Amino acid sequence: MTVVAAEARWLVGLDVDGTILLQDESMSPGVPEAVARLRDAGHVVTIATGRSWMATHRYLDALEITPEFVVCSNGAVTMRRVGGEWTRWHIETFDPHTVLGLLGDRLPEARYMVELASGQRLFTAHLDDWTLDGGRQVSFDELGEQPVSRVVVVSPGHDEEDFHRLVSDAGLNEVSYAIGWTAWLDIAPQGVDKGTALARVHAELGMNGGQVLVAGDGRNDIGMFGWALRIGGRAVAMGQAPDEVKDAAGEVTADVADGGLALALDTVLTGSPQVTAGE
Repeated sequence: MTVVAAEARWLVGLDVDGTILLQDESMSPGVPEAVARLRDAGHVVTIATGRSWMATHRYLDALEITPEFVVCSNGAVTMRRVGGEWTRWHIETFDPHTVLGLLGDRLPEARYMVELASGQRLFTAHLDDWTLDGGRQVSFDELGEQPVSRVVVVSPGHDEEDFHRLVSDAGLNEVSYAIGWTAWLDIAPQGVDKGTALARVHAELGMNGGQVLVAGDGRNDIGMFGWALRIGGRAVAMGQAPDEVKDAAGEVTADVADGGLALALDTVLTGSPQVTAGE
């Protein structure tokens, strides 16, 4: 395979859940092979996820990629590989007192977690499907004692509509938030998302503007879609994504179960201007 010149490299930023991975955490069909083709051609493939670094790094090994930067925690944490070791290169934090007060009043029975700048997680009760290794269970009041990079609220008794109403009623306009594909609310510092983190990575790598492709399936991907499109790049929504996510993207591929990401990635090598769900 021909290796592209440095100035022709693409930056490819990939969401994890629902994009790289199926719901059972197995790989979407064809993704490892498509990623390998991009890697071997000299393109920069990385991950941009809502997951913490602790829950992300194993997928670098699974995909056999060694990017210099990885975006985690919905853009609040950017990791950098220096001499084979990973460091917490850029961390965004905020004071969670106000947010926790508003949420605690409205959802007193919910389970809460915060992620500190160090990466440690503090939680009020066990959260299914969240990586809590090295974390510490604390009282609700202790959650707000230090600046945090994210606040997570898990309330299985509430659905997406409930969370939207809650955010509106609580007036959470000083933070950025995303509602997950199950019953959780993920709150980041104001103005921080995957797109702001990828923009910083893009600048640090000194890459060309339009040679960017990002792919995802959730509302927390809308920020990076907007960034990619603003600089002349490509934003690909997975086929199973909600309509508002598809509307924010420049193009739509097939569902994750049907290998939609692999179809999109191969268009970088073929020079196709876009991928569609029908491919």
